[in-house]
Amino acid sequence: MKKEPMLPYLWMLSGSFAFAVMGSLIHALGSDCDWQVIAIARAFLALVFAAGLALMAGARLVILATPTLWLRSLAGSLSLICTFFAFTHLPVSDVLTLTNMFPIWVAILSWPVLRERPSGSAWVCVVSGIVGVCLIQQPHIAEGNFACLVALSSSFTTAIAMLGLHKIRDVYARAIVAHFSGVSLLFSVAALYLFDRTKEPESILDQRILLMLLAVGAAATIGQLFLTKAFAAGAPARVSVVGLSQVLFAMGFDVLIWQRSFNFVTLLGMGLIMAPTAWLLGRSR
Repeated sequence: MKKEPMLPYLWMLSGSFAFAVMGSLIHALGSDCDWQVIAIARAFLALVFAAGLALMAGARLVILATPTLWLRSLAGSLSLICTFFAFTHLPVSDVLTLTNMFPIWVAILSWPVLRERPSGSAWVCVVSGIVGVCLIQQPHIAEGNFACLVALSSSFTTAIAMLGLHKIRDVYARAIVAHFSGVSLLFSVAALYLFDRTKEPESILDQRILLMLLAVGAAATIGQLFLTKAFAAGAPARVSVVGLSQVLFAMGFDVLIWQRSFNFVTLLGMGLIMAPTAWLLGRSR
């Protein structure tokens, strides 16, 4: 029996670490920059990095693209906007837990979209996820912080993108990342004018902040490329489960950098979300 290669899972593990680093950098920048500015920097730098890597490899960039690729980029851009807002208002591990519950949304959306009625066990996962969300968001809602609902919206838009993502597997990975980055840049610029800003624009001229913004773009590009390569080469179900490791990385950063302590209710909420999410991912084709 041929042994399954480990490289796709190492790619996914590396991508998860890169996304956790990106989230921690965004959270740290939240006290100095508006989240829209961080999103613009991330999208622009990711576009430059991904387009440059694609051109160096001789790949053709996709602009007009197919409706499915546009769906992936549009839904992904909405998810990015919601996620960046949440990163600057919530602990990183809470955001990544909520944004990674998209398989639960997929189970729900598969009924009206694909005419596939969820099984009884899938509904148990849905209920477990809802209870987990309530447990995680309870202390934040008590403080008047509704960013949990924004992070939840991010997971919903991610689920929409995932429903058709497999149809663009023949498009070069770096071209997919470049297209998504270009569309998300437009969304980020629009958000700059549509939502209130509270920080001074001159703050981004600080050398430390500029370096951190550069690191956000680099981490985002690395994470996207590793994720795309992992899904292209490995079993999607197993690769997706490995991707949940970004929550563990983020928890480590929360403890080491911000000295956060996790109470039982928060850990229980995370478990009620991550366990059914991993189970649904493991059963997916």
